[in-house]
Amino acid sequence: MISSNLPTPTRLLALDVGDKRIGTALSDEMGWTAQPHTTIQRKNMKADLYHIEKIISEFNVCKVIVGFPLNLFSQETPQTQKVKKFILSLEKKIKIPVETWDEAFSSKEAEKLLISADMSRKKRKQVIDKIAAAVILKSYMSAHEKN
Repeated sequence: MISSNLPTPTRLLALDVGDKRIGTALSDEMGWTAQPHTTIQRKNMKADLYHIEKIISEFNVCKVIVGFPLNLFSQETPQTQKVKKFILSLEKKIKIPVETWDEAFSSKEAEKLLISADMSRKKRKQVIDKIAAAVILKSYMSAHEKN
């Protein structure tokens, strides 16, 4: 039997997909923490997916969690439809599972965290998306925690 030297994928990647930017966050290899990673400035679907594929490859990601925007009544919105279209394109491009996770209030929570850290409005705008992705990932990880 031939053994592979490739490590088993272990990290989770979360995406906060917006019209202008995609915030990304990664778990650590043990699945204990969710860390903001980067913000992708959206150009077109091909370029956006290229950046995500690069992160998946570089960090040995085993699953992608995409924030799913619903309104206060858990109903779909026009943004939900855009995210669904993005997910379909992503699933065609990558070979690992993609899961959605309710992103309710992730941006609001991220904003609160940054304000409490006394970050200026200008700096908050630069990092809010990746912080929101980390909030989404942390929520997902907490809900799937093994006791």
